[in-house]
Amino acid sequence: MAEDQVQVATHLAQGLRAEGYAVDLARDGDEALWLASNHPYDLLLLDVMMPGKDGFSVVRELRSKRNTTPVLFLTARGEVEDRVRGLDAGGDDYLVKPFSFAELLARMRAMLRRQRPQAANVLRVSDLELDVVSRRARRGGEEIELTNREFALIEFLMINSPRPVSKTAIVEHVWDQHFDSQTNVVSVYINYLRKKIDRPGWKPLLHTIRGVGFALREEAS
Repeated sequence: MAEDQVQVATHLAQGLRAEGYAVDLARDGDEALWLASNHPYDLLLLDVMMPGKDGFSVVRELRSKRNTTPVLFLTARGEVEDRVRGLDAGGDDYLVKPFSFAELLARMRAMLRRQRPQAANVLRVSDLELDVVSRRARRGGEEIELTNREFALIEFLMINSPRPVSKTAIVEHVWDQHFDSQTNVVSVYINYLRKKIDRPGWKPLLHTIRGVGFALREEAS
């Protein structure tokens, strides 16, 4: 996300992280361009008026490099001409400030849905299903209640299944911060998930791979 107003950027980033999204912040257009050029983001939120390159220039340069990451412009400029310029520059949607956070989330979900095939909206490992649109989880037809953080963690594990993922990768993807070798937050949340998806009588799916990390997969009998 690129937003030069510190208070606005902080508020949006906190809200998005609370919803389970990982967020990188850029304070100007040049930083936004560098981040978007060097990281495989699912979605870009760009302010139009920023120091350095403006949002339109950032997107035009990204598109010239064949970067197709979806872009949602956030701006106080709501005239028709501005919206047309943003879309013609390569943007995918346009949200005029002030806007409700609920609307921002809805537009992001819509853009992400368009990015993935319909079948990919539901992730499956054995009899465990995760609907990434409705954000619901089921195992054996039974609905499982997950917090936003638990949902983000299990989604990351399912996307990588059956490959194991390290604690470092989990922390950086799910918690959006650099890994601290002293933290036990991953183990704590893995235990939370085990109690919910590997209940007594169910075949275990969440496995600790010693020296590597964790994997979500059905082990051979």
